[in-house]
This record gives sequence, structure tokens and C-alpha cells, in this order.
Amino acid sequence: MCEFLVFAGTSEGRALCEALLGYRLRLTACAATEYGGSLLPNDERLTVLSGKLEQAGMRALMKEGRFACVCDATHPFARQASENIKAACGESGTPYLRILRPRSEERDGIWVQSHREAADCLAAREGNILLTTGSRNLRDYTVIPGWKRRLYIRILPAPGPIRQAMELDFSPGKIIAMQGPFSQELNLALLRQTGARFLVTKDSGEAGGLPQKLAAVREAGAQAIVVGRPPQEPGKTLEQAICYLVENWSLKEEKL
Repeated sequence: MCEFLVFAGTSEGRALCEALLGYRLRLTACAATEYGGSLLPNDERLTVLSGKLEQAGMRALMKEGRFACVCDATHPFARQASENIKAACGESGTPYLRILRPRSEERDGIWVQSHREAADCLAAREGNILLTTGSRNLRDYTVIPGWKRRLYIRILPAPGPIRQAMELDFSPGKIIAMQGPFSQELNLALLRQTGARFLVTKDSGEAGGLPQKLAAVREAGAQAIVVGRPPQEPGKTLEQAICYLVENWSLKEEKL
């Protein structure tokens, strides 16, 4: 039976696993955290490996030779993870497929190229900030004058992100630990609750809730700071990837 390896750190990764399990195959899915792994489908044909894999671990996994293709559905901003996956595929001779998230067509707010640029932009402005870019780049924003007073952070309700925030000396009252997706109404409520004049987000596209964030910002009379994505890389959208895998490996639908 055909088996694919999916690096599933996003909603696209979960959706890909769900779609492929409609066919006669086996899947192994890698999630960087236990929490991410818990969101994947519960199916006896799906093996979930939770925990961050470095390139050597990826290479060892692929050298077992049982995977027909590796599907990289990591986050658009996870450049290093994608580079490691591609390198491991090249060394093991395993086909590589990048799953792309469509870019947003909206261009509201101030668009910048990095978290440091976003922080510099905010350093020159007054007012509270709602940061919705996750926990990995929190340190970049601690250069903002008065950040302990001004900065509210929305992060995943998991031990790792909360520990990162606490280690950087964010007070509990500034930490909003929630799991999305977030509606326009909820984003608006948080902007009003925190008194934020600015909302910082990554260009996470529709799947990442960017339209809802920008709509809430407009309604609140606030301003968005959007960290743009790295240059687009070759790959396929979720729908294209499913068709490609089904056709190229002649997958048959699983009979219920």
C-alpha cells in the first residue's frame, strides 16, 4: 500500500491528511508539537510523529525508503523547516511536494518585510499593540519603548509558547492564550479590550484568518502592521496537490 510522509504544521496539513485518508494508502504525519499532533485526524492508517525534527532526523526517517512522496505543508514562514525537508528529500531520493497557501489580495495597513521592521515601525508610534504573530518572534518586539506596558500577545494555549513568553518577562495580564480560528467579532473584541491602536499579523492568507483581522482593524479604527511572506517558492495549492497525488500514484478511493 502506498505511503506518504506529510509535514503537517498548518490547517493545510490537516486538510491534506483528511483528504488523503479518503483513499487506500497509509500516511505518516510529522507535527512540531504534541498539540499540533493532537489536531490531526484519528485514523489507524495515520501514524503521527510529534516533536521537532532536525535535518538528520528527517534524513533518517526518509532513508527507510517507504515513502512514495514527501508533502511539505509547513507554515509559509517556516523557511528553515522547508529547507531541511528539501535537503533530506534530495539526500534520500524521495520526491518532494510543497503545499502552498494562497497569498492575500488585501493590502490594508502598513506592510513590512520582517518582524524587526515591524518593531521599528511601532517604536516610532504611540499606543497599545495586539501582537498576533505567535511566540517564535516575541523577542524582536521587546525593543519597542514601553513594550511591557503596551504589548499584548496572542499565542497558542500550549506550555511551550506560554513558557517562552514568561521567560521574556511578559506579565500574565498581557498574555492571551487562545487557539484559532478567530472571527472578525472576536478580533474586534480583543482590540477593544486591550485598547490596541495597532494589530500586528503575518500575511497568513485566508487560512490564517488575515481577512478577519483586517476587517476588525478597520471597524475598530486601528491600524494593521502586516509582515509579508518570503518570496513564493515552487509548489501546488492544497487542491492541486491532492489531484497530483491521486493521479500520479493512481490512488483508489477507500470504501467505507
